[in-house]
Amino acid sequence: MASGDLTLSILGFLGQGPMHGYELKARILALSGHLRPVSDGALYPAIARLEKAGLVERHEEEGAGAARRQVLTLTEAGREELLRRLREPAELDISDQTRFFGLLTFLSQLSDVEAQARVLRRRLDFLETPASFFYRDGEPQRAEDASDPFHRGMLLIARATGDAEKRWLREAVAELEARSNSDHCSTNA
Repeated sequence: MASGDLTLSILGFLGQGPMHGYELKARILALSGHLRPVSDGALYPAIARLEKAGLVERHEEEGAGAARRQVLTLTEAGREELLRRLREPAELDISDQTRFFGLLTFLSQLSDVEAQARVLRRRLDFLETPASFFYRDGEPQRAEDASDPFHRGMLLIARATGDAEKRWLREAVAELEARSNSDHCSTNA
């Protein structure tokens, strides 16, 4: 898992509440472990960096048995960093599907519906830009033009997935905009 992914996942899950490292690792693995597994050698140094930066705190609590366990908590600075990352995601968080899904996992922690809609619009803009896995003469190759059946399959699957995601993004943006307009109307009334 890339360090930006891991940082967002740590901050995002701790934004939902305190937890110990084992629970945090289990949640991260459940989210994207099959695609981008996270090892102890990546997770615990990342937690240590976030602690050193003042974004995460660690304290001991009684365990189920005699052993005490380390519990991680998001600091106020950590919450601010999480909200900043959600409001202003890096370009890779928008363009990479797995990273974008990670961002979506925590986007509800950003209470500003207009900011949520801006993030979704960025993803929609990215998806609406013509692109392909394969190019001919500098132009994106369409599935209908691919002679290789496996290339054609990749392109057809990507198109279907992209169409479904764009449809959902348009619906979600419209819903957020309606909610934002409703909030503005009730505030001004």
